[in-house]
Amino acid sequence: MAGKDEYYNRAKQEGYRSRAAYKLKQLDETADLIADGDTVVDLGAAPGGWLQVATELAGTGTVVGVDRQRIDPVDVTGEYELDHARSVHLARTAFETALELLAPGGDFVAKVFEGPDTDNLRNEVEVEFEYARTIHPDASRDSSSELYLVGKGRVTAPVAEGDRLEVDVVDEGDEGDGIAKVDGYTLFVPGADAGETVEARVTDVKPRFGFAEPVD
Repeated sequence: MAGKDEYYNRAKQEGYRSRAAYKLKQLDETADLIADGDTVVDLGAAPGGWLQVATELAGTGTVVGVDRQRIDPVDVTGEYELDHARSVHLARTAFETALELLAPGGDFVAKVFEGPDTDNLRNEVEVEFEYARTIHPDASRDSSSELYLVGKGRVTAPVAEGDRLEVDVVDEGDEGDGIAKVDGYTLFVPGADAGETVEARVTDVKPRFGFAEPVD
């Protein structure tokens, strides 16, 4: 109760609409989510605590909040399995929206209640982002089952790890690696020289570039 009172009182004193504001602050401190100039979309934004913090962090950027309610608390049913299922459904909807909106390298955050479907959703996020993790902020109650699923580094590459493809090496990087382009996406191919056409296997995929190794 002391922890709850601390963040509740701080929110009142510092002008935040809810103690959830400190959750986003702590998520940002842990995962470095929002920087000056970023565009932030908060789906399910009521009562607005996250919007306040996002506006502070994004600075000259743009912050958009979307909610069906007029800054009212999000209702939960009190039936844990149903709340879990609904939270995962909402998080998956937000995830699908993020896939449409995020630029390469963008980040994603969604709240879910821990349960049997959480790992499946995390696995889906891991496919589309450089990495994914779940975080339980200190501002959340110790007894709370809420988690925040964070995806870092939206990957929109036209290739996937393990793909084999024939590429034209068009340039060399500073470290001497061959550089190939696949639909505008950069692949570094160690051991390949500019002007060569090689068959390569993709070994690592990042938001803006990837690595491949020549296949004999």
